[in-house]
Amino acid sequence: MSKHEIDRRAFLRGAAVTSALVMAARALPLAPLAAALDAERHLARVKVARNRVIRTVVGLRPYRSEGFVIEAERLGRKLLVHNYGHGGAGVTLSWGTSSLAVDLARDFVQTRPDRSANRRFAVLGCGVIGLSSARLLQQRFPGIVSIYAKNLPPDTTSNIAGALWYPTSSFDPEQVTAKFSEQFRVACQLSNRAFQGLVGPDYGVRWTDTLELIRNEASLERELFGGAQLYPQTEIHRDPKRYFGFPFTRQFSTMMIEPHVYLRALLRDFYIAGGKVVVKEFKNRQDIARLRESVIFNCTGLGSRALFDDQKLIPVRGQLEVLLPQPEVDYCYISGSGYMFPRRDGIILGGTFDHDDWSLQPDPQQTTAILEGHMEIMKQAGDQ
Repeated sequence: MSKHEIDRRAFLRGAAVTSALVMAARALPLAPLAAALDAERHLARVKVARNRVIRTVVGLRPYRSEGFVIEAERLGRKLLVHNYGHGGAGVTLSWGTSSLAVDLARDFVQTRPDRSANRRFAVLGCGVIGLSSARLLQQRFPGIVSIYAKNLPPDTTSNIAGALWYPTSSFDPEQVTAKFSEQFRVACQLSNRAFQGLVGPDYGVRWTDTLELIRNEASLERELFGGAQLYPQTEIHRDPKRYFGFPFTRQFSTMMIEPHVYLRALLRDFYIAGGKVVVKEFKNRQDIARLRESVIFNCTGLGSRALFDDQKLIPVRGQLEVLLPQPEVDYCYISGSGYMFPRRDGIILGGTFDHDDWSLQPDPQQTTAILEGHMEIMKQAGDQ
């Protein structure tokens, strides 16, 4: 008997076994089959310990209780477009608000008598909002795009973000208008779709299971931020033994963005498309007005408070503890005690939101509180 014949028979036997398994699965009722598949899900325990902390980082979120600012104004003969104030959702909303902001420049560019003169664009800021705006300008308008910034990746506020696609802590629901709410909804949809197109290792974007750990059943009625349609495969669990002692868990799929990979990829794309970066700090509007570009995008985040006298813009301080990476942890969770996001550069533990606090120094007491809060959650994990 030839080796070819042996391989052929082995293949046919394997195919027969596979076919039998498929037929058996089809014979099972769908609910028990789904339950059986779900039972295989293993939630690896996060090893929360002080001696596993590899770094502590602090960032200042640019927060406005009335929500982000997307608006255009004239600066002499120039057009100035504002895109700032995203709170804790800068990465999440970046493509959406940048798209809305770039739209505001279309009429100015297309209706000027000397169009070529108006196709020089300046973007102030090289965080995620500035880079997203710059890339969209390159894609939508033939012209020259320059980024002016004091800090570049990896030294921007965006590099410190937890960066789960989840547009939370970006405004006060009681302070926003109906117009803003619609703008927020559109920005979420645009941004979500854009990130889906970037999923893969090149941009550090991936789909992930996220668990919202809930103690009060009434909280299940709250819609997920941006709209339920943006979170596929949403399920409700009532199994405290399995879900860290919480009586209710809302599980959904969303995207995890790794800032150190993502921002580097955006900056690379910007350069490849002919963009230029100038390291420069602006002190006031007069400095900005002296730029040679006729269309200027303000993406300076918290810097807009001083540059444009927006006293409604305040810092919301966030401190993160980063643990050694754990490749086996393949889910995120959000709870009243904070959040946990697993990334290749470490396990991100957060949960602080200190309004109007300008300090960038790590707080040892907050370190202890963050670690103890997540230790308490993991105590309920047992030997799942």
